[in-house]
Amino acid sequence: MQTPSKSTKNRLRFVLGAIIFIALLLAARLVQIQIFKSEELKKGALEQWTKAIDIKPQRGIIYDRKGKKLAVSVTAYTVWATPAEINNPKDVAKEISKILNLDEEIIYQKLTKNVSVEKIKQWVTREEATEIRKLGIRGITVIDDNKRYYPYGNFAAYILGFTDIDNNGLYGVEKTFNKYLTGVPGKWVKTTDAGNRQLPYDGEKIYDATDGSSIVLTIDEIIQHFAEKAAYQALLEHKAKNVCIIVMDPFTGDILALANKDDYDPNNPREPLDESQKAEWDNLSQEELQNKWFEMWRNFAINDIYEPGSTFKIVTAAAALEQHPDILNAHYYCNGSVRDIKGVVLNCTAKHGSQTFAEAVHNSCNVAFVNIGRQLGKEDMLKFIKAFGFGETSGIDLPGEQKGIIPSGVDVIKEVNLATMSYGHGIAITPIQMIDALVTIANGGNLMKPRIVKEVIDNEGNVIQTFEPEVRRKVLSEQTSKTMLEILKGAIDDGTGVRAYIPGYRVGGKTGTAKKIIDGKYAQGKYIASFAAVAPVDDPKVAVLVIVDEPSGVYYGGTVAGPIVKSVLEDTLNYLEVPPIYNEKEQEKIEKMIVVPDVRNKPIGEGGKQLADLGLRYITEYQEITTESVILDQFPLPGVEVIKGSIIDLYLNKKPNAVTIMPDLLGKTNEEVIKILDDLNIQYNLKGIGRAMKQDPEAGTEINADENITVELVEL
Repeated sequence: MQTPSKSTKNRLRFVLGAIIFIALLLAARLVQIQIFKSEELKKGALEQWTKAIDIKPQRGIIYDRKGKKLAVSVTAYTVWATPAEINNPKDVAKEISKILNLDEEIIYQKLTKNVSVEKIKQWVTREEATEIRKLGIRGITVIDDNKRYYPYGNFAAYILGFTDIDNNGLYGVEKTFNKYLTGVPGKWVKTTDAGNRQLPYDGEKIYDATDGSSIVLTIDEIIQHFAEKAAYQALLEHKAKNVCIIVMDPFTGDILALANKDDYDPNNPREPLDESQKAEWDNLSQEELQNKWFEMWRNFAINDIYEPGSTFKIVTAAAALEQHPDILNAHYYCNGSVRDIKGVVLNCTAKHGSQTFAEAVHNSCNVAFVNIGRQLGKEDMLKFIKAFGFGETSGIDLPGEQKGIIPSGVDVIKEVNLATMSYGHGIAITPIQMIDALVTIANGGNLMKPRIVKEVIDNEGNVIQTFEPEVRRKVLSEQTSKTMLEILKGAIDDGTGVRAYIPGYRVGGKTGTAKKIIDGKYAQGKYIASFAAVAPVDDPKVAVLVIVDEPSGVYYGGTVAGPIVKSVLEDTLNYLEVPPIYNEKEQEKIEKMIVVPDVRNKPIGEGGKQLADLGLRYITEYQEITTESVILDQFPLPGVEVIKGSIIDLYLNKKPNAVTIMPDLLGKTNEEVIKILDDLNIQYNLKGIGRAMKQDPEAGTEINADENITVELVEL
């Protein structure tokens, strides 16, 4: 046998070494895969094998300060498809299109996509969901979903805001408190093969969603109704472009009401409420449509700026009084204009002659305030403008707040600028800044952070987080505050604000009328009328600001906004059970106090006569009524003492003695039942919570306004 040569042995050694080296590499790689990367690879494999569909959490409820639900989530359904599991997509598309009223071709394209799961339609009705489930089509699944619902339509729209189709907050507190309201999504998980077909051996798992927390607003639903009703009436009466009303608690900074008219319905935030406007929007391009949406969604109270006019005089007066307490003894002479500023003439509304500091406020005298501004000086004027919060955001928890426009420094304030700023021109502010300044004067001199949310609560009502009232800084002394309130009371009793006078309630306030600025110039014939008021001045409970943008005809703040302030203040103080205290002069005018009778459940003819016989008047919110229209509720409530001649608000059934058909409520949620029965304007009694399982009368029965409706609900 021939002995292997040396070269052959070397080749054998090389091959053996190479084999050993490769074996070691493979062994090392195997160890790396099996030991060091096993968890990572296992996770990757699971991700390939499993497919998941999000299960949306229930969004938290938004309550008013007394527990009234202003925004809720109602049950809806979403239809999903697993394309790989569908055997006859054309037949399936045809069946589903009939139920969902969708284009058959669009559904077919979705059913044949190369994806694991595909959404067919979101927010289908309960009836549609039931029909699809009855078909029992493999690869078609109906998942319980939820959508945001605002039970009172356009009520408090600029506070609440709205959400997108995925329940993410877009505007209002829905946006600013989205992280609390949203919750954590759940998952519907199933295992599939490479062709996206569900594997039979591992089944499927559902991981429940964690519902969002709820928030409690500072808004009082009743006071908000007062503000919205007054704003809407003013919008119609004065044919205005906008009307804004803010009601605030002076000592906590709580926003009790914030109303802007015209507004929108958060349930359909991209549709105007006005039918003629809807028709106009049908012809707009997408870009034009978006501009219209953004314009409609603007919250005038915080997103827009305006020249305050004479309401700003309370800031000038308070600042001058704080710096120079003896200014109360000063006298100012008004001959109708200021002519000593080079190149300009600044006019007053009248020739007031000689007047004290307080009288100058009562008369809203421009000439006097030019001189008060001069006494204050540029440095102190700018210092107090900033101290009162102008030129900075107030910190209110609503999106898009503007800072306003104030002088950047003392050096840019010329003589004419100081003069015009003293009576509220040449400066731009937001409504929320203006009422915050009034509140500062009313509460003893503390600038408050406006509060819109009181607390966050969990699903069981436990408080998770509280937002306490916050003082931003001290601006005025207690004495200055007290003196200013007395001066503002005089402006109501004897000055330009007399139309906001309410016997027994000691109202203090200031009117304002300013030309409107459009594109940087004063617009001819366009004005903003405003009125800021607080009551009672000796123990402030409520501050109110009313702004009427572009009123038609008469445009003076006292004439236009004064009656609105009176309406909101009177309703609110009565509701808060603040007792009127009459002075001797007022007492003489009151013939006697009358106890309001109970006229509920009576025909309007009978109830109206009973009120008239006692010397009381009444109003209703409906125009088309008959003598048989039934009174469902009244305000003030029975037993309250009012002055003879007072107005009683009566709330009627819309269709007296009208017969209607009892709807089918079975299976519907609390919110759905309430909405349906409220729309019918009938009285009802709900027992339990959850879904309606029993109703009396039965569906299809003829009912009228006097029917006793009972619905039993069970939590499933």
